[in-house]
Amino acid sequence: MKIRTMKKFEIGDEVTVLDDSFSGKVKGFKNGKIVIETREGFDLDFEEHELVKISGGGELKSLFSSQSLSSVLRDKEEPKKRSFVKERRSKKDEFVLEVDLHIEKLVPNKKGMSNYDILTLQTETAKRQLDFAIKNRMPKVVFIHGVGEGILKAELDFLLGRYDNIVFGDANYQKYGLGATEVYIKQNPNR
Repeated sequence: MKIRTMKKFEIGDEVTVLDDSFSGKVKGFKNGKIVIETREGFDLDFEEHELVKISGGGELKSLFSSQSLSSVLRDKEEPKKRSFVKERRSKKDEFVLEVDLHIEKLVPNKKGMSNYDILTLQTETAKRQLDFAIKNRMPKVVFIHGVGEGILKAELDFLLGRYDNIVFGDANYQKYGLGATEVYIKQNPNR
C-alpha cells in the first residue's frame, strides 16, 4: 500500500488553514488541491499554500519557522473579549439599611397586642436599628412605615428629631411610595 503525497503533505497529516479558524486531517488529493476532513466532519479543498502541517513526522513542516507559525496560529484565535472595569464606590456608600416597621414583619402574631404595644414595639425597633446604623457608620437608613393614619410616622419624626447628626425626610417616592422615611446619618470623621 502506497501513501499518496503532494510535495509537503501526506494522507493522514494534521493541518490547519492559514486564513481561517479550523483544522483537520489530509484525506486526499483532487485536481491539484488538498482535500482535508475538518474536525466537524466536512471535506474541504485547499491549495497547498493555504495549509500548514501541524503534525505528521514529529516536527512542523511548513514555510514558516516554529516561532512565526505560533504567531500565525495565535492570530487565528478568536479575540478575547475586553473587560471593562466599572468604577466602584465603597460598599458602605451602596448599602442602605431598610427597616420595615409594619407589625406583621416584626412579630409572627399580633393577637393580644394593644395599639399602644404595637406602636411601642415599632418605635423601639426603629430606635434600635438607627442606633445600629450609627454605630456601624452606615450612611443611610430607610424606615418603611406605611401610609395609614400617620401615627407611626409622627412618632418616628419625634424620635428622629431627638438625634443630632441626622437629616430625615420622605424617602424616594418611586421606590417606596408615600409610606417611608429616609434618614441620612452625618458621619463624624474624628470617631
